[in-house]
Amino acid sequence: MFLRKKCRYGSRKLQFLLLLLMLGFLLLMVTTLNPPPSNQSKEGTFQPVEFNLREGNRMDFVETQELLDAQEESQQYYPLDGLSPFISLREDELIAAVVVSPTGRRNHSKARKGYRVVGQPGRRSEGRAGGDPEPQLLPLPLRDGQGAARGERPLGLDTHGFNEALSERVSLRRELPEVRHPLCLQQEYDSSLPTASVIICFHDEAWSTLLRTVHSIMDTAPKASLKDIILVDDLSQQGPLKSALSEYISKLDGVKLIRSNKRLGVIRGRMLGAARATGDVLVFMDSHCECQKGWLEPLLARLSSNRNSVISPVIDVIDWKTFQYYHSVGLHRGVFDWKLDFHWEPVPEHEEKVRQSPISPIRSPVVAGAVVAMDRHYFQNTGAYDSDMAMWGAENLELSIRTWLCGGSVEIIPCSRVGHVYRNHFPRAFSYEDAIVRNKIRIAETWLGSFKENFYKHDPVAFLISKAEKPDCSERLQLQKRLGCRNFRWFLSNVYPELSQPKDPKDTPKFSGKLYNTGVGFCADYRPGRASAEGSIELSPCSDSLTQNFEYNSMKEIRLGSAPLFCFDVRHGKVIPQNCTKDPDKSQQQWDVQENGMIVHIPSGKCIEAEKSEDEMDLVLCVCNKNANQMWQFEHSHVLRQR
Repeated sequence: MFLRKKCRYGSRKLQFLLLLLMLGFLLLMVTTLNPPPSNQSKEGTFQPVEFNLREGNRMDFVETQELLDAQEESQQYYPLDGLSPFISLREDELIAAVVVSPTGRRNHSKARKGYRVVGQPGRRSEGRAGGDPEPQLLPLPLRDGQGAARGERPLGLDTHGFNEALSERVSLRRELPEVRHPLCLQQEYDSSLPTASVIICFHDEAWSTLLRTVHSIMDTAPKASLKDIILVDDLSQQGPLKSALSEYISKLDGVKLIRSNKRLGVIRGRMLGAARATGDVLVFMDSHCECQKGWLEPLLARLSSNRNSVISPVIDVIDWKTFQYYHSVGLHRGVFDWKLDFHWEPVPEHEEKVRQSPISPIRSPVVAGAVVAMDRHYFQNTGAYDSDMAMWGAENLELSIRTWLCGGSVEIIPCSRVGHVYRNHFPRAFSYEDAIVRNKIRIAETWLGSFKENFYKHDPVAFLISKAEKPDCSERLQLQKRLGCRNFRWFLSNVYPELSQPKDPKDTPKFSGKLYNTGVGFCADYRPGRASAEGSIELSPCSDSLTQNFEYNSMKEIRLGSAPLFCFDVRHGKVIPQNCTKDPDKSQQQWDVQENGMIVHIPSGKCIEAEKSEDEMDLVLCVCNKNANQMWQFEHSHVLRQR
């Protein structure tokens, strides 16, 4: 009996131990899969915490962290420091986020209008009692190739579009060669210059180029003039840009880090940074730049005397492969073509004549988007950036054109120089071609007026998108009316008349317009497909649609409009649209438009013929026999103009 009771007791004890082991194992699994947020370390290292402001979460932070809380002001952002609100900034675009601040200077007792900063008082860092020490330059936390073992792709050319491996070996605080005009070195600036907030939006930027940009600003800008540097992390995914970057930034005086909790793009990211800026002047800068000595003072001096200006430094080139600094010897200005593509061109003679000295400001139709500065009041009151633009691209054109049309001016300041890394190519993470086209459509529909047809003729894809997806530009049109802006014809007459002037005769097409077939009485018509390779060329009743606008040029190409996008090509004996090739020797896109009306395919020697069937009418290649279906006429001939 005693033995039986003892066995029962032993089995229950064994069951209890097994139950404890199972509970321990489950607890271990839960902890592994859902780790609790780590606390602030004694050294002040910040570990990011994911949160959702929409759920009304309230968190306590120590002194190196701030949180933008916008949940109580549900529908409207109020003026900042007495300014009028952002015209195009809505609450859902101010994604309020984590802000890493180095010094713990906070005015939590003073509620800011529009949002307030909440936080938990923390002890002051002991190491900073006697002043801010020189920050230690940290190496890249995850060196190139170290992550390969964990399945991470090494940083390099494919990731960033430049030689990031070499950039790692370049000092974060290198001294650039002096390239300013000698007269710039003689300039003296007032001690009462306005202050500046530099805003840098980045997404998965290389560690070295991002921090070289930050240190370049800090080392070259006067402390009295530099209010702060605001980094806006646009949902970066690379490991080094998370907790390691937060720790690094916490050691830099005057640098703040805002982390967005969803992808914004450069345009909205810059607007988020601008909403947090307190400097008199906003300077928007790309995250792969280096500043020359004395770059900031000329910008601030110009804006102090002309607040209704959008200005830019001279943008020098940092070679993507070697990271050598190349300065432009001659002065250039920013321009654009009818496709709304940005270009540089030498300052024309008529503009040089109105400049008083070699260092006088340069009137520019547009400025590049890499570095641009303007008065904070002016930026807010004239509409900021167009927040309905997507990701990035063409925002500099919209800002510049709007500034000119609405009473301001756009200038390049020769004594201010900043280097910029122009990528060898845009990596997939930064490639938003559709977004850029849609941004251009918004510019055309808002600011070009009747001249938007010129844009659509040069960019047929934009025309097709605009018809399928009519953009809502009502908000910007109301802004245009409220500001009393001029029309685009004034811009062409007073700012950039070269845009409307005829081009070089060699660039003029030989024939253009509708391509009419005399046999069937219809015109060639481009029919887009879901993808560019799925489009077709068919015959349709003639109309004024831009899909029937073709050009025959000196390269012997028949293009859809003047855009180097789709050209007549051949597949299985049928004429189809294909991307225009850059190698004419290997091309099936060479045509001879003859005076007798036949269009001969040069590689095969056959002629384009209209083939009519029950369901459709196609363009096919047949042996040339001069029948009526092989006779074509372009709407316009430019042969006489070329002679």
